[in-house]
Amino acid sequence: MRISLFAVGRLKAGPEKDLASRYLDRFSKAGPAIGLELARMIEVPESRASNAETRKREEAAALEKTLPEGAILVLLDERGKALDSEAFAGLIDKYKDGGKRDMMLAIGGADGLDPDLRARADVVLNLGSMTWPHQLVRILIAEQLYRAVTILSGHPYHRV
Repeated sequence: MRISLFAVGRLKAGPEKDLASRYLDRFSKAGPAIGLELARMIEVPESRASNAETRKREEAAALEKTLPEGAILVLLDERGKALDSEAFAGLIDKYKDGGKRDMMLAIGGADGLDPDLRARADVVLNLGSMTWPHQLVRILIAEQLYRAVTILSGHPYHRV
């Protein structure tokens, strides 16, 4: 299964980008052995619209343009469901074993996600009840993707 990351906003060069890249590289190297590959990292600029609702709609439209047909859409949102790492790995594995070819994990902009996009999503997850800066969310989800691969392959990186 091909996994893509979509993010509103660009991650500038620096330690955050380096760390996110490190985990995505680990995922890229370890994932193929269990049928997972990193397809792409898509960054779109934040909308410049004058109000939040329009910005969210425009950002959702940018996501829809990049979403492969039939892809599982996983949104990261503070109002989503919290999963532990093993459940997140199980979610990925369930869709992979169910024959899904593509999964898109999406990080919205500063205003959040368009309600129509949230309604269309297959899964809405949060990374805890605290609010995280966009840069850290990328690192957190990149690490969790790598951790999911290690869990599914029985690698000792994930210790309980």
